Amino acid sequence: MTNLHGNDTKARLAREVAAATRILVDEKILDYSGHVSTRLPGGAGFLIQTGLDSRAELRPERLLAVDYNGKVLEGEGNPPAELALHLEILKARRDIESVLHCHMDLAIAFTMMKGVKLQLMRARAVRWESGIPTHPDPSHIKLTEQAQALARTLGPHHAVLMRGHGLTLVAESVPALLVDAVHFQENALAMMQVLQAGAEPEALTEDELVQINKHEMREFHIGKLWNYYFKKAVSDEVIPADWIQP
Repeated sequence: MTNLHGNDTKARLAREVAAATRILVDEKILDYSGHVSTRLPGGAGFLIQTGLDSRAELRPERLLAVDYNGKVLEGEGNPPAELALHLEILKARRDIESVLHCHMDLAIAFTMMKGVKLQLMRARAVRWESGIPTHPDPSHIKLTEQAQALARTLGPHHAVLMRGHGLTLVAESVPALLVDAVHFQENALAMMQVLQAGAEPEALTEDELVQINKHEMREFHIGKLWNYYFKKAVSDEVIPADWIQP
């Protein structure tokens, strides 16, 4: 489907999805389940992996191109069972390009503690200052109506917890999605460590969030971290050395 060494947009996006997926496995954010999707240019649908391909060994040429009716346009194999999750969020949120669904342990933990809500603890959590809603359906999001309900819970936000199930993040690009996933886990870990220490979490205040936003350089930060994680993955042989950095 794609040329690994090509310079066209589709090939670049496929490399980004495959690289991000492998990196997220290495960072223990993805495992045997979960998936990354990203839009193709010109309204041509989106890229997503098959349901059976290992996330740890995903290759760009194995990705599927799927249209917004859920029909596979290119590639071999079947989409993941939760295809509807990606499909309905991409349809509902024209402002975003990429979606991650995962089963992050820390994210799940914060849906199972009565009276405890995940708060914004670390500076990069400013990304979720609009809110982190929790969707009440703990089952796999396989049906269109389930996915539409999840998209409504997500609303205008950039993250949604899924009760007893996992997490869905949305972003403007695959590199941005990777960076957000790393920071989401860092923020959840910070709060969990405070709770485990027996202390009361002290979240960032509104004034502090305003101050952080004044100095936010999201595009620079995403480029910096994407470069770091990509190069680290090559060095650690998570990504083949002959892959071209997206």
